[in-house]
Amino acid sequence: MDAEKLRARINELAHKQKETGLTEAEQAEQKKLRAEFLANFRKAFKSQVEMMQVFDKEGKEVTPEKVREVQRKKGLRDD
Repeated sequence: MDAEKLRARINELAHKQKETGLTEAEQAEQKKLRAEFLANFRKAFKSQVEMMQVFDKEGKEVTPEKVREVQRKKGLRDD
């Protein structure tokens, strides 16, 4: 599902839950949508961390070795 539609539906169910409550089917849908949202968030966050480079004040790269290894495996780094 599109990220914006996913977020909109989660919010819609949250508002309904506060106002009138949810049916069991809606609760199950809400749980599934939240899990999908978190999976998408984690995937995007992991990608951002894998792409980062950290530099100190002198301009020397101090990216953690674990991140460098992941970047090498993905072909993002030549060193």
